[in-house]
Amino acid sequence: MDASHRLPAAIRAPFEGRTWRAVGYVLIGLPLSICWFALSVALVSAGTGLLITFLGVPILAGALAMCRGFGVVERARARALLDHDVPAPEPVHGRTGGALSWMGAVLKSGASWRHVLYAFLHMPWAVFSFSVTVALWVWGWSLFTYPLWQWVFPLWVGQDGIQLYGDANRSLYLDTPFEIAVTSAVGLLIVLAGPWVLRGLVAVDRVLVSGLLGPSRLASRVTELESDRGVVVDTAAADLRRIERELHDGAQARLAALAMDLGLAKEKLARDPEAAAVLVDEAHGEVKLALQELRDLARGIHPAVLTDRGLDAALSAVASRCTVPVSVDVDLPSRPAPAIEGIAYFVVSELLRNVSRHSGARRAWVEAWRTGDRLMLQVRDDGAGGTDPEDGASGVAGLSGRVGAVDGVLAVDSPSGGPTTVTVELPWRA
Repeated sequence: MDASHRLPAAIRAPFEGRTWRAVGYVLIGLPLSICWFALSVALVSAGTGLLITFLGVPILAGALAMCRGFGVVERARARALLDHDVPAPEPVHGRTGGALSWMGAVLKSGASWRHVLYAFLHMPWAVFSFSVTVALWVWGWSLFTYPLWQWVFPLWVGQDGIQLYGDANRSLYLDTPFEIAVTSAVGLLIVLAGPWVLRGLVAVDRVLVSGLLGPSRLASRVTELESDRGVVVDTAAADLRRIERELHDGAQARLAALAMDLGLAKEKLARDPEAAAVLVDEAHGEVKLALQELRDLARGIHPAVLTDRGLDAALSAVASRCTVPVSVDVDLPSRPAPAIEGIAYFVVSELLRNVSRHSGARRAWVEAWRTGDRLMLQVRDDGAGGTDPEDGASGVAGLSGRVGAVDGVLAVDSPSGGPTTVTVELPWRA
């Protein structure tokens, strides 16, 4: 470990790149904010005043578009100097693509007006943060380094406080070792406190940039719901393809063979009853296998035990079919929403299938409990680990999309060598 990282945070803070980038952010922010404020006030006022004529509409729309351009600069500045990445707001699109349509869309855009509000609010805040930062930095480093340059610019204390030079008859020069040490100590305290004050100042800037220059919560939620809808549609289509494939390759093929065997048995019944009996016996076996495959397919969709007895019995049933011994612990005071029960059952089934096929585990554990308004699931095994959530072959990526479609979260902890722990958080109600 680097020696600098062993120092206390209070001592490291004045010398960290994060602190000096924040200083640069504040210093650059004042002239930019004055420019944004002046242009915004001038053009928005002119556009508003001229709304009684046709000229007001394009001027006001241009002012809003200009403010959105300011937002691009401010988001880039926050990303580069504060490591604060704020996504751009929703773009402006006119219905017909013409100039009038575009101007109407800009004027009706809430994001555009939030950019104007940012230009108005940020200027006084930029003046305040600039003044505090410059005062702390100049006084702190000047007093802290006073022993290095006091022989060039001697300080003295007089009736008007600390001053440069002055009348020796009414002043006390800071030239004794004690006075120099006290001056340097005061400067050190200011230097050590400065970064924390600065971080508080730029925290307000982060809030302003996120709240006024980023996408609105409603727009973000709409985008998220659109994405979730796409996941749900894709998942449903994949499930239909899987069901069709399993029916075609399994039960349908066995039923076709059954029909052929029964047809042959019917033909041989009069001439060769013994051969017909053999064919009927084989057909009986095919019926059993087809029924078993249909039961397995139904369990993979939504088993009857889940509907009748709930998640505890359903998870115990799926655990009993796993090739690895599985301990099941379900502590639920009531039943969640049916859709959530179905997703929980499907996720645990797929995870236990992965345990059987890929983990090499000797034991596995399944737990389910309720925390507040969330359903928590955890599947653990003592296998080899190394499960990659992004690997499509493991199926975990698909499970994550299915869970995320209902505002759930799936987390995988699977270091190489094991063990593997998959934690799933689902809403209690859909």
